Amino acid sequence: MIIRTMEIQDYDQVFELWSSIKGFRIYSMEDSRQSIEKFIMRNPGLSVVAEEKGKVVGTILSGHDGRRAFFYHVCVAAKCRQQGVGNQMVLEAMNRLKEEGISKVSLVAFQTNAVGNEFWKKAGWIFREDLNYYNFDLIEENMIKFVQ
Repeated sequence: MIIRTMEIQDYDQVFELWSSIKGFRIYSMEDSRQSIEKFIMRNPGLSVVAEEKGKVVGTILSGHDGRRAFFYHVCVAAKCRQQGVGNQMVLEAMNRLKEEGISKVSLVAFQTNAVGNEFWKKAGWIFREDLNYYNFDLIEENMIKFVQ
């Protein structure tokens, strides 16, 4: 298993992985090749993929605003779970953020994502009950596709 920097050339495999994860939410604009390329360019070297035999089996989109970081689209292919892939990716992404002087990282795990929520709890991440999370869609065309 190799954990390496995500590059835009990985997009097709990354999108295929996202599309294979039950309950995963894919946005028509935010998750397009163009949008992901913009994100990677804005946060160079921070997003990672796990690769096994030339195939992308895990992703973390990672970025920061100079103060705090956020993980997006953290996932591992079902066949590769419970093998330490997620832990390796998270540690690598966090180390890269530390090198940038970032001391805190957050993420959103949907309440219906039992696998993800269990992973973050076991990894020692703190569940926040003291805040509400809000969204506002600026562009109506940014529709959600739910993977069934």
